[in-house]
Amino acid sequence: MTQNSQRKIAIVTGGSRGLGRNTVLNLARRSVDSILTYNSSRAEAEKVVALVAEAGAKAIALKLDTGDAHGFDPFVDAVKQALADLGAAERFDYLVNNAGTSHHNSIEATTGDELDMLYNVHFKGVFFLTQKLLPLINDGGRIVNLSSGLTRIIVPGSAAYGAMKGAVEVLTRYMAKELGPRHIAVNVVAPGAIQTDFSGGMVRDNPGLNQRVAEMTALGRAGLPDDIGPMIASLLSEDNRWVNAQRIEVSGGMSI
Repeated sequence: MTQNSQRKIAIVTGGSRGLGRNTVLNLARRSVDSILTYNSSRAEAEKVVALVAEAGAKAIALKLDTGDAHGFDPFVDAVKQALADLGAAERFDYLVNNAGTSHHNSIEATTGDELDMLYNVHFKGVFFLTQKLLPLINDGGRIVNLSSGLTRIIVPGSAAYGAMKGAVEVLTRYMAKELGPRHIAVNVVAPGAIQTDFSGGMVRDNPGLNQRVAEMTALGRAGLPDDIGPMIASLLSEDNRWVNAQRIEVSGGMSI
């Protein structure tokens, strides 16, 4: 089933900032319209909508807390209306599960509440939001889940976060297998250390840490959002139609 012979539509969670924002803008440059979600700042989301329009595409911003699965049914209803506003018949093509939150604490000190928060956002949210949206994804569509270089590179204090992202990588392979009959490809993009406001801008705003990241990276610098967005947009395209169930690390060669 196809929703539109001319334009593709993506849903990008956490699309108002950082890697999600960059992904939406790179999709717009490929003439892909987007429904982007935000959790806190509608103003930031609307700035992205305006930039998408400048690129000649369309975008609609919807509020969503990916850590609260109770909000997914109302969100699906909002998506259906947004798709109608974009001229689609309640169908879209691409899903990017990008929204997330950071966490830094030792195994000894991590609390149950912290672990539950990470689970709700990074695993349960990805699992059930995808489940709720599957009836709306066109056969032959694409899903990209965001993981992290921290599933490979061991950094003390990142155990809980890295473990949740590892679970997403396993889930991705199961999704690829189960959705194969619908010709929906599912992959993981695992960024390295990126200069965004994630973790309070830790890599972007801390010169010492930024330098340490550069020294442990083969290409000699910390990553930028525009190192990641084009990779995600490319994975969603027909150029990579035969790539499925893969973990693609985009880190410039960290810790190799």
